[in-house]
Amino acid sequence: MTTIAERQAALVERFGKIEDWEERYSEIIRLGRSLPEFPEDQRTERNKVKGCQSQVWMHAALEDGRVEFLADSDAAIVRGLIAILLELYSGEPPQSILAAPPSFIDELGLGSHLSQNRANGLSAMLKQMKLYATAFQALAQRK
Repeated sequence: MTTIAERQAALVERFGKIEDWEERYSEIIRLGRSLPEFPEDQRTERNKVKGCQSQVWMHAALEDGRVEFLADSDAAIVRGLIAILLELYSGEPPQSILAAPPSFIDELGLGSHLSQNRANGLSAMLKQMKLYATAFQALAQRK
């Protein structure tokens, strides 16, 4: 299994081959279409990510010491950003999630090419993932 850092490097390399930002957006949207179906019973207020202009739902569970994330959005580009985050962080132990800075954001230029609202939403989704990882790590330490 690859590390988060290795997956980020592969993501940067893959998107680095796409020079045109319209094509990058198309690729992000395509990734979003590949997300698995989000369970309808998880589309609750409790699972909404605060700080996103569009609706974003995120659920996490700790399975065999690894955090498994599910997420969805009603916006195509945001859904694609979710797909990227899940590709990078889902299935990792909490400590790995907490230790891995999201270097791909700057390396891909997402901070400067996303609208302010989408950049804030991406930040909110990352924060939510880190909060889940922190909570699961705390629970594991109490056992």
